[in-house]
Amino acid sequence: MDNANLLKGGEFLVKETESKDIFIPEEFDEEQVMIAQTCDDFIQQEVMPNLDRIDSQEKGLMKNLLAKSGELGLLGIAVPEDLGGYEQSFLTTMKANEAIGTGYSFSVAFMAHTGIGTLPILYYGNDEQKQKYIPSLASGEKAAAYCLTEPDAGSDANAGRSKATLSEDGKHYILNGQKMWITNGGFADVYTVFAKIDNDRILSAFIVERDWEGVEVAAEEKKMGIKGSSTTQIFFNDVKVPVENMLGKRGEGFRIAINILHIGRIKLGATVLGSCRNSINYSVQYANERKQFGKLISSYGAIKSKLAEQVIKTWVTESAVYRATMDIQRLADKYSEEGMEKGHAIIKASADYQVECAMLKVLGSESLDYIVDEAVQIYGGMGFSAEAPVDRAYRDSRINRIFEGTNEINRLWAGDNEIKQGLKGHYALKEAVAQVMDNIDSIPQSPEFKNDYFEDKKDIIARLKKATLLVIGAAQEKYSRKLSAEQEILFNIADMLTEIYAAESTMLRIEKIEAMNGANAVNYYKDMLDVYIYDISHNITKYAHDAINAVADGEDRARLIKAMYYFTETKGVDVKEVRRRLADKLIEDNMYKF
Repeated sequence: MDNANLLKGGEFLVKETESKDIFIPEEFDEEQVMIAQTCDDFIQQEVMPNLDRIDSQEKGLMKNLLAKSGELGLLGIAVPEDLGGYEQSFLTTMKANEAIGTGYSFSVAFMAHTGIGTLPILYYGNDEQKQKYIPSLASGEKAAAYCLTEPDAGSDANAGRSKATLSEDGKHYILNGQKMWITNGGFADVYTVFAKIDNDRILSAFIVERDWEGVEVAAEEKKMGIKGSSTTQIFFNDVKVPVENMLGKRGEGFRIAINILHIGRIKLGATVLGSCRNSINYSVQYANERKQFGKLISSYGAIKSKLAEQVIKTWVTESAVYRATMDIQRLADKYSEEGMEKGHAIIKASADYQVECAMLKVLGSESLDYIVDEAVQIYGGMGFSAEAPVDRAYRDSRINRIFEGTNEINRLWAGDNEIKQGLKGHYALKEAVAQVMDNIDSIPQSPEFKNDYFEDKKDIIARLKKATLLVIGAAQEKYSRKLSAEQEILFNIADMLTEIYAAESTMLRIEKIEAMNGANAVNYYKDMLDVYIYDISHNITKYAHDAINAVADGEDRARLIKAMYYFTETKGVDVKEVRRRLADKLIEDNMYKF
């Protein structure tokens, strides 16, 4: 792909993309598939047989499992070769994360270690820090954790009260503070700790070792789910941190925290995919065994509807996640070619796509939540029993809407930054909004469909984008710079953006598959897209309606709503029959094979 065709972060709202310019999962190469298979084999052989032992937090077990995965190279997939890793691409790392994602509590420990535990040092550490810590983290000899959250500083991370004061001899920072909800806290050897130096307003970051005097690890927290994941409070009492263990520059900690979160958000979007498929397989296999009223429950329309929707949400999420992943990869490669260090290139590219990262965190976590919830429902009373496999899946899923910033924070981040980046000229938002607002009185009564599959889908998506631009324009006219404080409207905008991006990604994936393999290869995928676009068109009508009612009244409201109905009009779909076709394939295969 020519970098000239690479969209900027958030630019999808105002610019059309061609299918040839996106990456689709069908394009993973043999090596990437092999690495993912190695990850899956490890989960099946080492993790799945030991789920109860893991959930009971058997002493030493989780750390030993991480060490075993390190021996196979799984902890060092993204680590440079000179630091003991395999230096694979961001795209390959995401594919590996997807496979690890089926591992319940182990996947949480793994992601925390390889992500927020290792990446701050890998991407922001100096040469000495990286040489000292990264090889042992990549091998699994040592485990890592990330200490940001405090009792009074959760979503508002920079409000943390932990303090670091330079010692009189200038050789150490004396660290004092309390951190909570620290994943891997109970066994990690190396912590990235965020604290303010003296009276600084902004956090700095430090590398702290567990065995230093003054580091106190509290008892394990009792949790609703991910019971096998170590979660503790950690207290730092006059801990002497060598000055050379400051990570990055003074006052750079908040930037480090946020930039690492961008990566973590899109990684979560990939990680949930493995769990989505797992829960679908549980659902259909139980439905194909359980009889009620003399028939398998998989033969009933109510169950088929649930199964089909599970499939649609998984395939759509996958389409969107890997489209954005490759965009980040390509932009990072461009920055590297221009002379930027590879780690910094990934950081900057992820920050440039911060809107997409936030959206996909929400999309992935809420897709999985739906899928596991319906899995419990398909199991019925047995689903509520701890003896059934969906019990653990249901409980473990819930944390994903809180991890990496709550979904509320991510919605605000996506909606607010989409607008702010556009207003700063990062992409042509102002022009696109003006064009929509200037022409709302001259739009036709209803759109004309051409009965060409992809042309009609592109037209619907383009009009849904205009509905979003309409809401942004009307909200700006009402609130101007104060729009950032109108959280409900930003939620409306974020949900519109997310569903449009997911629909467009799915449509482009199908178009590319058809170009590669012919029309017969995409029949079921077109069914998925038909249902998804039908559903989101109605969703977006509601989001837009809610926002317009909040920002306009009288004749202005009537004008905006009339335009909105034109922008959100879609073709009718017999969703009952389409979902049944999808479900019948799933039921016949008895597992997810889409």
